[in-house]
Amino acid sequence: MKKKHNFSAGPCILPQEVFQESSQAILDFNNSGLSILEISHRSKDFVDVMEEARNLALELLGLEGKGYKALFLQGGASTQFLMTAYNLLQNKAAYLNTGTWSSKAIKEAKLFGEVLEVASSKDQNFNYIPKGYTVPKDVDYFHCTSNNTIFGTQMKSFPDVDVPLVCDMSSDIFSRQLDFSKFDLIYAGAQKNMGPAGTTLVIVKEDILGKVNREIPSMMDYTVHIGKSSMFNTPAVFPVYVSMLTLRWLKNLGGIDKIQEQNEKKAKLIYSEIDINPLFKGFAEKEDRSTMNATFSLVNGDLTETFNAMLAEAGINGINGHRSVGGYRASMYNAMAKDSVSTLVEVMSDLERKA
Repeated sequence: MKKKHNFSAGPCILPQEVFQESSQAILDFNNSGLSILEISHRSKDFVDVMEEARNLALELLGLEGKGYKALFLQGGASTQFLMTAYNLLQNKAAYLNTGTWSSKAIKEAKLFGEVLEVASSKDQNFNYIPKGYTVPKDVDYFHCTSNNTIFGTQMKSFPDVDVPLVCDMSSDIFSRQLDFSKFDLIYAGAQKNMGPAGTTLVIVKEDILGKVNREIPSMMDYTVHIGKSSMFNTPAVFPVYVSMLTLRWLKNLGGIDKIQEQNEKKAKLIYSEIDINPLFKGFAEKEDRSTMNATFSLVNGDLTETFNAMLAEAGINGINGHRSVGGYRASMYNAMAKDSVSTLVEVMSDLERKA
């Protein structure tokens, strides 16, 4: 079978070693005679998986022993739009609006209190990251989205604020080195850089909790989940297991520093082609381009059918842009090999020669 190059925005590519080990675990986990899909989530085998996954997350982010807890919860990042506000918003919160997902987060937060939109890039269909905004000191927290999957923009720096800093890192967590101790709460759906859809990683600094005076339902309460070590209810056993394997793979590779080097090389490869090839134009402003999601389009729409046929022939999959942007989107998450990006660039270059 011809190799497929999976540029899907998510669920997405994972390391081959992780596919192989997790597929074996579906048949027989830890030589137990049981599948990972059927073992008890209270069994020692799975409790060990959950603990390793949580510990690896903190270790890779450099947050061990700094007052943070790692949780693997259900409901995706979309539930975290609600949950962060439920736990943190007493009166007023500040949000940076950089696209679809931050807009959804703002909508949910408004159910709990006043939301101040400190800046927005909606005026240019979110093709840039706003700069020069001010975050007031009287808000309960500031929320931002580090990488905007749909529009292909990424925050290259984060403001120094005097309030808790909350970030949705769903599509670029573990992809680049940051001072993660700047953040008080980070959340990320697994299906970009960690595992299958079905679990969401939450990293929360315990001392920001317990400040609101509302009653919080148990399933929405971070404190409850911390107290039960992410086992308050039956966790998403298989997605947590695959996330653990992926985090283990990343550690063995050399951690975030090593994967950042690889991601920057992949991004440079495709953006260089977009900039020198007259048949293509990038969507995002250059200074705000994402290393995870490159968004671009054809200058001449008449070439679409030809280009799409060439992509299919090369085994390139999942590259269509989101309907709100159009064109193409190459998602290059941690597990994508540089070879796949090179194949895409070759097709783009071939189109120029044939046009």
